[in-house]
Amino acid sequence: MMIDTTPFRALTPDTQPPYLAPEYRSTVLRSPRSAPVAIPQTITELTGPVFTAPQFPPTDNLALTDGREALGERIIVTGRVLDEDGKPVPHSMIEIWQANAAGRYAHPGDTHDAPLDPNFRGSGRVFTDQNGAYRFVTIKPGAYPWGNHHNAWRPNHIHVSLFGPGFATRLITQMYFPGDPLLDLDPIFLATPDADARNRLIAAFDIGVTEPGRALGYHFDIVLRGRHATPMEN
Repeated sequence: MMIDTTPFRALTPDTQPPYLAPEYRSTVLRSPRSAPVAIPQTITELTGPVFTAPQFPPTDNLALTDGREALGERIIVTGRVLDEDGKPVPHSMIEIWQANAAGRYAHPGDTHDAPLDPNFRGSGRVFTDQNGAYRFVTIKPGAYPWGNHHNAWRPNHIHVSLFGPGFATRLITQMYFPGDPLLDLDPIFLATPDADARNRLIAAFDIGVTEPGRALGYHFDIVLRGRHATPMEN
């Protein structure tokens, strides 16, 4: 077995959101008051469970339910999952969830008075291929109000969860859209101090991904670690 001797590249300061971001109100209550304690990982955390497509069938089209199309602006999101050297990460399970076009989640905890769409799934799952690539079809999510402060609105965004070989390697981030005026007002997006790192959370419009007459296309690569890592939620 070949052993990877490439040294781990430490994260650049201010490129990941801190545990405590006072403008993001809920972090005040949930952030640790003392330094986190490192717990050694055992074989349980490092080797399982293994997520495969036969066990967890992909649902890569959130905009279609029983042959019925969801309302809203249909989009295609594609990209690659990469390591710190730009090498692809194959067979990674990606789960996504988002609000519908009106800005409401298909969840009983969402009390926003925007309408629900029975034809919108609200969540999905894909696996990266040998080249680390993924693709899913969905609807551009709407903005919605939230209780962080008076007149607070979340920008259009999609939640992204990535699973490695075990639960201990799960990472979560958010994908935003270019040109959204709410980004400059959003304390979750702004919680990452470094502007270049924040911008790695914004997908790029890609005319090559767009399907004529059907859906606009966006490209969003995810780097798992290193100096150019995508900011991840703590």
